[in-house]
Amino acid sequence: MPRDSRRTFLRKVGAGAAALQWSGAVNVIGANGKVVVGLIGCGGRGKKVAEQMGGVAYVSDPDEERLADAAKKLDVKPANAVTDLRRILDDKSVDAVIIATPDHWHAPAAILACEAGKHVYVEKPSSHNLRESRLLVDAARRYNRVVQHGTQSRSSNMMAGAVQMLREGVIGDVLAAKAWNIQRRKNIGHAQPSEPPPHVDYDMWVGSAEFVPFQKNRFHYQWHWWYNFGTGDIGNDGTHEIDYALWGLGVEALPSKIAGIGGKYFHDDDQQFPDTMTLAFDYAGDGTIGSRRHLIFEMRIWSKNAPYDIDNGAEFYGTNGKMFFSKRGRLEIFDERNRKVEGRAENPPELLGHQEDFIDAIKTGRKPNADIEIGHRAVAVVHLGNIACRVGRSLEFDAKTEQIVGDEEANRLLSRTYREGGHWAIPEGGV
Repeated sequence: MPRDSRRTFLRKVGAGAAALQWSGAVNVIGANGKVVVGLIGCGGRGKKVAEQMGGVAYVSDPDEERLADAAKKLDVKPANAVTDLRRILDDKSVDAVIIATPDHWHAPAAILACEAGKHVYVEKPSSHNLRESRLLVDAARRYNRVVQHGTQSRSSNMMAGAVQMLREGVIGDVLAAKAWNIQRRKNIGHAQPSEPPPHVDYDMWVGSAEFVPFQKNRFHYQWHWWYNFGTGDIGNDGTHEIDYALWGLGVEALPSKIAGIGGKYFHDDDQQFPDTMTLAFDYAGDGTIGSRRHLIFEMRIWSKNAPYDIDNGAEFYGTNGKMFFSKRGRLEIFDERNRKVEGRAENPPELLGHQEDFIDAIKTGRKPNADIEIGHRAVAVVHLGNIACRVGRSLEFDAKTEQIVGDEEANRLLSRTYREGGHWAIPEGGV
């Protein structure tokens, strides 16, 4: 395959005036104008993103204790601390929102925000399931909104320089990559349903998801490990590694074949997702030798023994060597005989920080570094990998229709079961 030129590469990562532009007009805010932002979801991550974005005018969370803490920390006036996110969406003075809720709210809230004319910074993974991910991409395009995925490695100068070197052939043609998430997570124990805390609007917290009673070990943070609310640790942390593995691999498509095994090998508790996974994804290209790409993902959330002694990272295998880099800030290059070599990008791109990039994209009308279409490709790997492990067999995927071929059980898992009787946040076309 022909390698991208540096000019093409810089255009793709969104640096400078050569950044990719919208196909339609955006309501661009003046370069010196203030972008008014609201925060939806006031956990630790939401508050951190809000601070990095320079503060917010609104905060929203169904947990009144978290809401009050965020309002105080972010200096938001009491009238703008609300438990119902629709209050933020209805305020025409708000230009953009940060969505840092549990996964099951990511796409529904983001779609509602686009419909309300807001730009969106949505935390990873951008959706609870693949169908909602596609609906979010469509909403972003339909309403011409800037939608930035919270995969901040896309705004890393070190990683952008590493990808530039890959494009320029530092290890030859890159044909395969391996990403990993290896760390020790806590056991969430066993619990029974109980009454929700009095300061929590649990009905709002559940939203459009299938309603289940409150249970302590599927609430704050622990929701990650439940099918109804989360995407497992492949979605929680692995999305980052998958995203930059695809970036380095040069893949701008969805996989055609998925194989994987996994399960609970260590944690004797209530969590439903695997604590161990090994997944492989085939990208067909045009079908010719040299155009196909191969991605491997490994996860062990009970171990501390990881490649390069780094919990999260990715290796890239080329025809003339390999490269390793991690969001932890390490980069190493090896020749085809596995000898470590020196290398650095010449005239590497200079990117804005991820939150600054979002604000700048709103002001200028360009696509952000982690545009939601890029996010869609990363979360597709998350969702399809989870499905392969859940049904226990390999999958064939039609990237054009975004359907699993010949496997109705697996195909149903591309969407989700919503709340019986309906809910105002169910995305149109979600089922």
